[in-house]
Amino acid sequence: MSEEEKSLNFLEEIIEADLAAGRYKSILTRFPPEPNGYLHIGHSKSICLNFGLAAKYGGSTNLRFDDTNPVTEDTEYVESIKDDIRWLGFSWAEEKYASDYFETLYQYAHTLINKGLAYVDDSSAEEIASLKGSPSEAGKNSPFRNRSVEENSQLFSAMKEGKYKDGEKVLRAKIDMLAPNMLMRDPIIYRIKHAHHHRTGNDWCIYPMYDFAHGQSDSIENITHSICTLEFIPHRELYNWFIEQLNIFPSHQYEFARLNMTYTVMSKRKLLQLVNEGHVNGWDDPRMPTISGLRRKGYTPASIRNFCERIGIARRENLIDLSLLEFCLREDLNETAFRVMAVLDPVKLIISNYPDDQTETLISENGPDEKMGSRNLQFSNELWIEREDFMEEPAKKWFRLAPGAMVRLKSAYIVRCDGFTKDDSGAISEINCTYIPESRSGQDTSGIQVKGTIHWVSAKHAAKAEVRLYDRLFRVEDPASEEGDFKAYINSDSLQIIPEAMIETSLLDAKPEQRFQFIRKGYFCLDKDSQPGKPVFNRTVTLKDAWTKEVKKSN
Repeated sequence: MSEEEKSLNFLEEIIEADLAAGRYKSILTRFPPEPNGYLHIGHSKSICLNFGLAAKYGGSTNLRFDDTNPVTEDTEYVESIKDDIRWLGFSWAEEKYASDYFETLYQYAHTLINKGLAYVDDSSAEEIASLKGSPSEAGKNSPFRNRSVEENSQLFSAMKEGKYKDGEKVLRAKIDMLAPNMLMRDPIIYRIKHAHHHRTGNDWCIYPMYDFAHGQSDSIENITHSICTLEFIPHRELYNWFIEQLNIFPSHQYEFARLNMTYTVMSKRKLLQLVNEGHVNGWDDPRMPTISGLRRKGYTPASIRNFCERIGIARRENLIDLSLLEFCLREDLNETAFRVMAVLDPVKLIISNYPDDQTETLISENGPDEKMGSRNLQFSNELWIEREDFMEEPAKKWFRLAPGAMVRLKSAYIVRCDGFTKDDSGAISEINCTYIPESRSGQDTSGIQVKGTIHWVSAKHAAKAEVRLYDRLFRVEDPASEEGDFKAYINSDSLQIIPEAMIETSLLDAKPEQRFQFIRKGYFCLDKDSQPGKPVFNRTVTLKDAWTKEVKKSN
């Protein structure tokens, strides 16, 4: 389907109408994260939307950090956010910070005071909350609401000069304590926080609230389309009120449905709990929905962008199945990941009629596209194969190894099982086979047809690797909506570590985040914990969606 044939989403319709009416010569969007944590897959939707819309209509996008809460923010988060956006494939026009505008916002607050539209309130947080009323009960005026312009101006200046303690005073907008929208009942627009700021140091001890900083920052930058998630719908009235009263550039806010996904949580607060309480190994744990976690697990930028495009833009909240994200990932990796062989649960296979001192070099294709090339494989009389590829008493339609059965070794020969031995515990310790010399792949003249093909690694040439099998972090689709503590639904089997898998020696040259298909086992990538000669591979995703089948089976 061509770009012209695709139906427009509601935001594209708005932008096209604005451009057609001549309201703007070009559009300017922004992505405004608060640097108090790592970005997650939900932020990817907003990133793709803001940058994508600007690119489609010849505009640009600013990256603006909403750094108005010095207690929770850090430069570590700033750098991680920039890394994530670049990794996803986007570039911002300008890098901005709400803290760039602290002086301007402070003057805006004085403008409201001078117009009789803001006042300093000495009430405690509890008193302010009690006077606000409820959606069914009118609010009541603060006893400090009628202070004079002069007194308010002096007190606010004194707040900035550090003459008061945290919580001792706040600045509130004077709007309407009877307003149906609770956010319009004299909202707090400045609070005192004696805390070190990651950019401005100790220059400020008063900080604007989100509602006072956001719209005005949009206006200062001439943002044409300020795109937020649905929870900000009630904030739009206040967003517009500030812009109108200050008579500044009229940025406009529009809302879309945020991304909610199965088998995970998206709340930064909940994600922080998982990190701080040790349920995961940091923000970039591959089980986390953070962009850095997905990246470490082996996700590709293209798969995430494709996922965001597929789910589309809506005005109604819904829960997106994680399987769709995994489908987009498999679709990408199937085209781009090199095929290699790795044996995760090895058992020894001995080929009795293959010379003990002989090594043969075989050729194996790296992938479905011939442009991916090929590589050499070393073949010998001792191989590692998967334990699950042998069955002592085969079931019906069993096409792998069993006593008397024949199977093809991938890119090599057909072998026939002649027998096996067990260790003292009763486990299979060795499988004995003979090979058919005329059955070499690509040169087969044996005339023998077999239904099964298994992978292998030459035992004399194999390298060892740690393999981490990651699964879904939660056992239930929507842990945040379940009763009790969401952490009670953590999947205890979300990580299985295989300390000594057997791999092709070619994998010792793998680069960090390089992705592979371990033939028949899934997609994997090299982890940052790897050391020279001691690689660590993370399972990115299985070859098929086995989880959905298990859920259906249990139901």
